[in-house]
Amino acid sequence: MIRVLLVDDQPLIRAGFRALLEAEEDIEVVAEAADGLRGVELAAAHLPDVALIDVQMPVLDGIEATRRIAADPRLSGVHVVILTNYGLDEYVYDALRAGAGGFLVKDTEPADLLHGVRVAARGDALLSPAITRRLIGEFVARPLDGRVGAGLAELTNREREVVALVAGGLSNDEIAEHLVISPVTVKTHVSRAMTKLHARDRAQLVVFAYQARLVTPP
Repeated sequence: MIRVLLVDDQPLIRAGFRALLEAEEDIEVVAEAADGLRGVELAAAHLPDVALIDVQMPVLDGIEATRRIAADPRLSGVHVVILTNYGLDEYVYDALRAGAGGFLVKDTEPADLLHGVRVAARGDALLSPAITRRLIGEFVARPLDGRVGAGLAELTNREREVVALVAGGLSNDEIAEHLVISPVTVKTHVSRAMTKLHARDRAQLVVFAYQARLVTPP
């Protein structure tokens, strides 16, 4: 069962999302919050698999709420998906750097929302190829964080190769097939790379891969 936390200051949005999610046999909404601060508190109390968090909210916005969740080791299993009204907006890059595993547009198709929740619950990056291409310009234009730069120097050649393939959108099984190694070995390389680069999830690996030029923009 995938446990979801809804954080949005609009009751109608929360009600609509709850109705859609709870109609699925493998998803349940464990809590709701109308502001970011309460969302962080409920994340700590319920430890959901996925937290759907709006960007603009009173008390504490979605970016800071995401940052606080990502900074708490107890909440390492909470995968944050940012909800936005505008698709690619000024907040998306900051959300990903803060620790979000991806983002969804609020007017997305119901099937896409359900798919996104399941993808996020697995810990995979919720970034479509089209959106990734649009974000590359932002990624490569920003300076590389000092800690990430130091971690990059520690990556083995194989870890660099795996990170580049993650940024290309490949799953662990696809990377294993491409490199002719086992999926377990791929998972180990990904985990070690995330530790060295201080990445919370695969979405941040995508960010760092483009910033560090491990991947050539299309």
